[in-house]
Amino acid sequence: MDEIDRNILALLASDARMSVATMARRIKLARSTVQARLERLESTGVIAGYTLKLGDAITRGRIRATVLLVIEPRAQAAIMARLNALPAIEVAHTTSGRFDLLLEVSTDNTAALDAVLDKVGQIPGIKSSESLIHLKTKIDRSV
Repeated sequence: MDEIDRNILALLASDARMSVATMARRIKLARSTVQARLERLESTGVIAGYTLKLGDAITRGRIRATVLLVIEPRAQAAIMARLNALPAIEVAHTTSGRFDLLLEVSTDNTAALDAVLDKVGQIPGIKSSESLIHLKTKIDRSV
């Protein structure tokens, strides 16, 4: 991956609907060159797909939290199956260090968040949890 590829990815990160012609004009390359690079980025797995990023109009008012879990050894598969059944859990990461799992949770209100946290806490195999409620996003570079 070179600087041109990074420029293409940056343009797509800012607007995934941007046309190839517009990208080509902005990075001062032929449209066919940009198209070929896009196809290569897709075929090599650098670009896994194009998706939707929700804006403030829909996410405003949502309560977001990070939940850090310590789990029993060899309990991860059963725990993940139970966590997967909770739609408020948007993302689950395994981690290194003091915690075993990091969950990203989003609910409509604090009562719903409290209910999700109670359900998570009742899952057999979870030794302890720590919850961090998100107050305000200061930097968001997610693609």
